[in-house]
Amino acid sequence: QVQLVESGGGLVQAGGSLRLSCTASGSTMRSNAMGWFRQAPGQERDFVAAISSSGGTAVYVDSVKGRFTISRDNAKNTVSLQMNSLKLGDTAVYYCAARLEPSLQRNYYYAHDFQYWGQGSQVTVSS
Repeated sequence: QVQLVESGGGLVQAGGSLRLSCTASGSTMRSNAMGWFRQAPGQERDFVAAISSSGGTAVYVDSVKGRFTISRDNAKNTVSLQMNSLKLGDTAVYYCAARLEPSLQRNYYYAHDFQYWGQGSQVTVSS
């Protein structure tokens, strides 16, 4: 069983940066592809980015490409999301997720493609 805890959210002005981190406990995450999703009020939980277990493959939703970077440190059991050039539309609760398979070869775009979830971290971008 994998437990995930996010940290690093907060309030930032548009154009600013934040870094989210997710630490896994209860099991190593070396065999798990990891992802970040976000959910704005009244909206569904949407895919943001994912990374394969080795870190060799990273994928992003188009709206964050060039602004966000997902990375992982398997030795520290952490996955991070560096968010730059933040926009008002990035405001949401951000969730870290892990899936049982290591790769991103099969579907990874939906919340049901991931089996373990953190509690979420609020990111608020102000004008």
